[in-house]
Amino acid sequence: MPMAYRRLMKVHQLPSGAVAWPLSPPQQSPPNALSILAFAQSLKTIFLDRDGVINENRVDHVKSWEEFRFIPGAVKAISHLTAAGVRLFVITNQAAINRGIMTTGQVDELNSRMVEVIRQHGGWIESVIYCPHRPEDGCGCRKPAPGLFFRAAEQFHVNLSEALVIGDALADIDAGRAAGCAGMFVLTGRGREQVKALGPEYRGVPVAADLLAATQLLLGQNVGPRHRIPTS
Repeated sequence: MPMAYRRLMKVHQLPSGAVAWPLSPPQQSPPNALSILAFAQSLKTIFLDRDGVINENRVDHVKSWEEFRFIPGAVKAISHLTAAGVRLFVITNQAAINRGIMTTGQVDELNSRMVEVIRQHGGWIESVIYCPHRPEDGCGCRKPAPGLFFRAAEQFHVNLSEALVIGDALADIDAGRAAGCAGMFVLTGRGREQVKALGPEYRGVPVAADLLAATQLLLGQNVGPRHRIPTS
């Protein structure tokens, strides 16, 4: 495995905290856009969920490269964020490991291939950090617990107050908030269903159609059309 990909990590229980980051309500587009653009001026790091944000979700887990499908526009979004100088990490729950469906080696290999395709298109993921546990394992790293974010902060010297989490599930937003990060929803993956469950505590969390739309909002520019990136 190339040296750059040996930084893939499995992490375990870590401390927790809590903080909220209010923005204007997502249904109010002009104030919301202005709030995001204002925050983007100090944005240094983005944590991306994997399944449902970068690639298409599967109810039976993405178990192999043959099952991996990039969401149209996701790779382009990552390349534009990289060009803008934003540090990018992938934070993902991969319970398929503890369910005995995949080995850590298989997950590492899949992540490495994903990162390599992204690199070939001008993007850079510093590390893919994942939790192997099932919900019933009671760990401190499976989102919505914030352990993976604290690990990234410690390992890679990330200032979490200058970081944004982009996810398709409430667990992504909750984990980011508990770590002191801002959050943004995308409607790909589980997003369209999850956004229906938003309560008043999520008022102000911005919502974008997909990762490319989120990137356009953050950078304040049109980054072009969506294209499907082949994986074979």
